[in-house]
Amino acid sequence: MAFSDRLLDAGEHIWTAQKNHPFVTELAAGTLDAAAFETWVRQDYRYLLDYARLFAIAGTKARDEDTMTHLLGIAHQVLDEEMDLHRSFAADYGIDETALQRTEKAPTCVAYTNSLLRTAHEGSLAEIAAALYPCMQGYLDIAEHMAEVADGDHQYTPFIENYTSEAFRDSVAWSRAFVDRCGERYPGEHDAMEDAFLTSAKLEYRFWEMAYIQEGWGL
Repeated sequence: MAFSDRLLDAGEHIWTAQKNHPFVTELAAGTLDAAAFETWVRQDYRYLLDYARLFAIAGTKARDEDTMTHLLGIAHQVLDEEMDLHRSFAADYGIDETALQRTEKAPTCVAYTNSLLRTAHEGSLAEIAAALYPCMQGYLDIAEHMAEVADGDHQYTPFIENYTSEAFRDSVAWSRAFVDRCGERYPGEHDAMEDAFLTSAKLEYRFWEMAYIQEGWGL
């Protein structure tokens, strides 16, 4: 069994919970409260800045040129392309780039990005590979699920299309292969990789919840 499949088996219950979360089911139906989606846009924008940092730091830890080039390329892609998507989503809600940049991270967003960056700085390349995998594979799997249950086009169709696009599928396939290579090369790190994977997967679930309840600090 490929190591990525072992991780997905370990996180199957988390994947199921994500697919059943009301943010996901209502987005697929086109009935999600616009304020909840706006919260996701704002928080994911802040999240992606640190996600790009994760790939950049991972690139400095890679020991072969191809892996280094690809990791640094993804960091650039996130900043150049995926951030543009979020700016486009935000513009639909009258949120300009300055407002996005001034958005305060919600507690869950802080927890997730801090976890990723701590793994990036203190963990091995194998742990980083496992920590970033739930975001990549999770969004594809959940967007595919949304596409299956969606009843026609609606205001959230571009979200579903983006995360089921061929370009995103290619990124996920590379991430999966990266996890498998690390699993093969570093068998002594399998437990640490699984811990990193499950932590990120749980925080992915909490991210949907954060957006749905429009989580704040209450201060």
